[in-house]
Formats: sequence, C-alpha cells, structure tokens
Amino acid sequence: MTALPAPPVPETDAPDSRILAVAQQHLFAYGYNALTMDDLAHELGMSKRTLYLHFPGKDAIISTVIDRIGRTIRGEMDEILNNPRLRFAQKLRAVIKVVVPRLSLLSPAMLRELQRYAPVIFQKIDELRQKNIPYVFGRLFRGGIAEGAVRADIDPDFAALFWLQAIRGLVHPDTITVTQLTPAQTLEKALELFTHGLLTPAGRKDHEKLLAS
Repeated sequence: MTALPAPPVPETDAPDSRILAVAQQHLFAYGYNALTMDDLAHELGMSKRTLYLHFPGKDAIISTVIDRIGRTIRGEMDEILNNPRLRFAQKLRAVIKVVVPRLSLLSPAMLRELQRYAPVIFQKIDELRQKNIPYVFGRLFRGGIAEGAVRADIDPDFAALFWLQAIRGLVHPDTITVTQLTPAQTLEKALELFTHGLLTPAGRKDHEKLLAS
C-alpha cells in the first residue's frame, strides 16, 4: 500500500496520539481492510511489538479514533447550541456544516467493510448516532420552538427521534446501495425534506435565506 503523508503530529506528542492520527488518516483514505498494523508500524517508524504495547490491535485503534471524533463533534455541537447570538436557522446550518465533512469520510464502501468485517465498530458508530442525534436535535428543536421558527405543536423529542431513525436508515449500507448517494448527500436531501415539514413560514424564510447565501 502506498501511504499518504501522515498528518502533522509534533514529535513531542504522546505515542498514542501519533498512532491515532496516522491510523485515522489511513482509515479514511484507504478503508478498513487496507489498514494494517504492519503499515502503521512502518509509517510511524516503530516496531509492531511497540505498536502492540499501546493498542491490542487494529480494531482497538479504530474504536478509539471513532470515540475521539465523536467527542470532538459533540464539543463543536455544544458550542453552536450554546451560542445565544445564533438564531435557529443559523444553528441548524452550523450543525450540518459540522456533520457533513465527517460523513464525507465514511464512504459507502467503508461502511460496507465495517458492517461485514468489524461489526462491533459499525455498531459503535450507530450507538454514537443514537446518543448524539436526539441530544443535539432535541435541543435545537426546543430552541426553535421558543424562537418561533419551529411549529409550537411539534414534540421536539419525538422530532429528534424521528430524525435519528431516518438518518440511521438512510445511511445504512443497504440503503446507500439503492440510492447511490454518499452519506453527506443523503443528509442534505433528508434535511431538505424534513425541514419543509417542520418550519413555520418565518423559520422557512430564514432557513432559505441562509441556503442562498
């Protein structure tokens, strides 16, 4: 395998951080099956024995990468949701801008690989969705109702759960095979359908203004 240059990680960083940075880059560049402990050890300039002292195997490394990405996304979401200067439409677009680049990393081929060869990791990704989507969108919808941008008769918790189930189904490898859309394209299309049934006229006008900007 021809390796891409590793992300710039200072030599003073802990070995675990360097391992995770290189593994993350290789995973999203080449996929699950192409990432091996041999390649990681070579790229990092360390022996496989040393690599195994830090992580018991490839799946443990990838699982930690997924956890770190999840924590980063959650932190960025909280920063958006806690910003009192942003209106509902602005928060919605900001949330999507956080999610789309991460979804773009998960190609349909990689999702199928994880589903087949690493079901525990595939399940971990789904569990992160189950944990974060209701939390983020529940808060978002409640704020939208208070602002008058989301219909007051909407149950925000149900709407967040509805959105979770829609996304879980739409980004499943079997569904992506049928739609031939990337996860990022799927999210944008789902959002367009979802919001047109969710927003008040004032909220829709604000949302469409941001889309056109």
